[in-house]
Amino acid sequence: MIMFLVKRFVKDYENTTDIQVRTAYGILASIVGIICNIILFVTKLVIGTLISSISVVADAFNNLSDAASSIISFIGVKIASRPADKEHPFGHGRYEYIAALVVAFLVVQVGFTCFKSSIGKVFHPEELIFSLPLVAILILSILVKVWLGFFNRVLGNRVNSSVMKATSADAFGDVLVTSATVLSIVISKFTGYNIDGYMGIVVSIFVLIAGYNIAKDTLEPLIGQAVSQETYDQITKKLESYEGIIGSHDLIVHSYGPSHTMATIHAEVPNDMSFEGAHELIDRIERDFLREEGIFLVIHMDPLEVNDTLVIETKEQIKRLVKELDPLASIHDFRMVNGEESMNLIFDLEVPHNYSETRENLLIKDVKRKVKGIDPRYHCDITLEHGFIGSK
Repeated sequence: MIMFLVKRFVKDYENTTDIQVRTAYGILASIVGIICNIILFVTKLVIGTLISSISVVADAFNNLSDAASSIISFIGVKIASRPADKEHPFGHGRYEYIAALVVAFLVVQVGFTCFKSSIGKVFHPEELIFSLPLVAILILSILVKVWLGFFNRVLGNRVNSSVMKATSADAFGDVLVTSATVLSIVISKFTGYNIDGYMGIVVSIFVLIAGYNIAKDTLEPLIGQAVSQETYDQITKKLESYEGIIGSHDLIVHSYGPSHTMATIHAEVPNDMSFEGAHELIDRIERDFLREEGIFLVIHMDPLEVNDTLVIETKEQIKRLVKELDPLASIHDFRMVNGEESMNLIFDLEVPHNYSETRENLLIKDVKRKVKGIDPRYHCDITLEHGFIGSK
């Protein structure tokens, strides 16, 4: 059913990196969500009125408010699809993150409301009335919400949409709340024990955790998160596959939405390559990344010694030395400058962000001491750097 809708309403549905295709996915998810919640609202309102059930009528209006998540998703996706302009040269893709954050707050609000109501029911239990029409309506609601949750999750994963994933979590949160209600009614009917309040507390905690995780995942790209190891490997592997590129480092990725990415990286090229040749190579790589990967890549060119045997061998010695002292540290931008009485070794030392200043200083001191052991004439000029790669 999910793929039928995708194939029916999303043109070129397999080209999920295209912004127009992503927008079509978002519009489809939003409209389906609005329709499902309105159907549940009308059904519960009519049946609740016929059987004079206040709880069913109240739940009907809850479904009407749930449609707000889909409306927010629709607005967020539409705004995010706007092209770049003078004021926003990298597009409007981050609006999708903002929409997901709003949905996250709605999920948290559901959790707090459920928690507050459940605490009240623990201290002041209310009689649970067993009614087949009521249970049938609640089960129908659960089934629709389960499908809606999977629908948004599948579409969200296909186009990497944070707002669709947030809407999916919102639907599954409703499933937990309604399932707890049904279970409480059934247990009360056949055992006489009223566990409605306790079930509500447990469910509300799960919903609050889900809302927190959505907000956290949405805020990270807005604040500026480290590049993932997978993305790092993907970009560096492609870059270093070009003839003339020896290595790379200092990759930084900036996300302006799921389909809008800018990155900067240092590419190492042979120091005997002509300036014009290196410039042409870098330009070609940047164009290729924009066309093939959708990444606006800016490359800083670092010349690397490829002919001086002493420089090459010394660099490898320093690399091994640093790895022996600290497996998480690395060096790059290595140069040797000969003096009359000393030789300056100039390089960047990269360490993780969580290192304390004391640990960093101790490592630098150890590196300098060990380098002196290789040759007393060596003097290290070290620039400390922190990596930009996140955890796996």
